[in-house]
Amino acid sequence: MRMGSDSLVVFARLLGLAIAVVVVYWFLLFKSSFAPRKGLTKTTIHALLMVIGFILVSGEAILIHRWLPGSKKTKKAVHLLLQGVALVSAVFGMWTKFHYESGIFSNFYSLHSWMGLLSVSLFAIQWVTGFLSFWHRGEARETRSTLLPWHVFFGLYIYGLAIATAETGLLVKLTHLQTKRNLPRHCAESVVLNGVGLGLVLLCAIVIASAVLPKYQKSHSDEVKELIISSHSHYAITRKYKECLYGDAKFFYLGFSDSVFIEL
Repeated sequence: MRMGSDSLVVFARLLGLAIAVVVVYWFLLFKSSFAPRKGLTKTTIHALLMVIGFILVSGEAILIHRWLPGSKKTKKAVHLLLQGVALVSAVFGMWTKFHYESGIFSNFYSLHSWMGLLSVSLFAIQWVTGFLSFWHRGEARETRSTLLPWHVFFGLYIYGLAIATAETGLLVKLTHLQTKRNLPRHCAESVVLNGVGLGLVLLCAIVIASAVLPKYQKSHSDEVKELIISSHSHYAITRKYKECLYGDAKFFYLGFSDSVFIEL
């Protein structure tokens, strides 16, 4: 019996889809936030791009290595492509906040804006270094092996930072609606905003857990079986090694549980 992160991956993808649907629902039905009669406003584009285009797409890119069938090169290519889409969405979403008549920095005064600049900047650096190190293959194998744990760590850190930034953005939006537009605290739109925030927090935990947990967790019976097989294999390998010492060729055994010989 094999139990691992597969169920978490399925749950994360379904939760991401649900968040995307709720955000679009928020955009289409609540005029106090986006004023749909005026068409796509800068606020609308910013919210859609940063939540769906940046956070959800980058989360899907993190999960690619867990569910996508095919070769390792295919998984890396899809991962790189999705992260590129997320980066373009983030940059364009940031541009909507720079593009104001009162000045390009008129909107960058809050903690939300500073965290947004930091997360997008780090994400761009992460994408470029990942492309040069793992796709372009400009680095030696030893260097890539050294960089991989740091690449994973910073990728998950930036993803968590983006989620935290979205949470502050939702808080700013809700505060603005309640103070400037007299939106009641107990209303459908407040529930939707809080629901999106809780959904993003839960999604962050599931995506990170799916990325760091082993793909398969073996049951106790499987471990006992492998131990028995390993013991028999070790006995056979030791006997084979002794036989090889008296032959024409000599072999070197690479490990306890791997039936691998290298001719010397």
